[in-house]
Amino acid sequence: MASQSGSYFVPAPTAWPFYLTVGLAVMLYGVAEYLNGNGVGSAPIVIGAAIAIYFIFVWYRGIIQESESGKYSAQVDRTYRWGMSWFIFSEVMFFAAFFGALFYARALSLEWLSGSGDGVLTNAYLWAGFEKEWPSNGPAAMGGDFEIIPPWGVPFLNTLILLTSGVTLTFAHHGLREGAPRGRVVAWMWATVALGCIFLFFQAEEYVLAYQELNLTLESGIYGSTFFMLTGFHGMHVTLGTLMLLIITLRLMKGHFKPDSHFGFEGVAWYWHFVDVVWLGLFVFVYIL
Repeated sequence: MASQSGSYFVPAPTAWPFYLTVGLAVMLYGVAEYLNGNGVGSAPIVIGAAIAIYFIFVWYRGIIQESESGKYSAQVDRTYRWGMSWFIFSEVMFFAAFFGALFYARALSLEWLSGSGDGVLTNAYLWAGFEKEWPSNGPAAMGGDFEIIPPWGVPFLNTLILLTSGVTLTFAHHGLREGAPRGRVVAWMWATVALGCIFLFFQAEEYVLAYQELNLTLESGIYGSTFFMLTGFHGMHVTLGTLMLLIITLRLMKGHFKPDSHFGFEGVAWYWHFVDVVWLGLFVFVYIL
């Protein structure tokens, strides 16, 4: 079913999704046992991750072969675009929940616990004398004294790095659409991958500083919890995005994608720009305010 026929390509039934689910389930079991200290060891995590990675590779290789052989019609392309759009919307809602938790903790719960506004009874019955102060590590310094990370150091540098990566990715995209020399497009993509790796390096350095010198940990009250949940999940998304950018770059080097047919490239670009926007929100609401 070539794309010229206008038919909607339906792939043959495959067991890859089932095997991938098995691998992810084994890995999740290992992580749960590890977090609960049940002494199972890291074997389920390693085995599950190996199974998942293998079948992801096999499954996606088949998808790439279908795409490059011209089996995808314009309708299939629209389906992928809708699917990616809804996926990114679900990611927006995912981060909205954590930003909502930050807003609740900072703008609402501190008001009630400190006795401000309508929280007089809350303050009297729960924590009399609780002071409204952000960042908060709980009553009577339950989380221990800690220092926050200044926004105009590594966080600001990482902001510039991510914004620059969005520019280099846009240059690569425009070059691909306009039929620019493939080497130029690949060079811009390698620059984007490198910037993603540099961002992750600096974030790891920031976490080491927070834990070893600032005593800022997941146990540092509500501030520590929201800080590491938001920045940690964002870092996970940057990691996945960098891996996707790397795969797209390798595919470009193999001659994949055409100026008028490259949704695999565009889907990853959408995801990366989404990651950029989330970081801007993090930088403002977590580091500055």
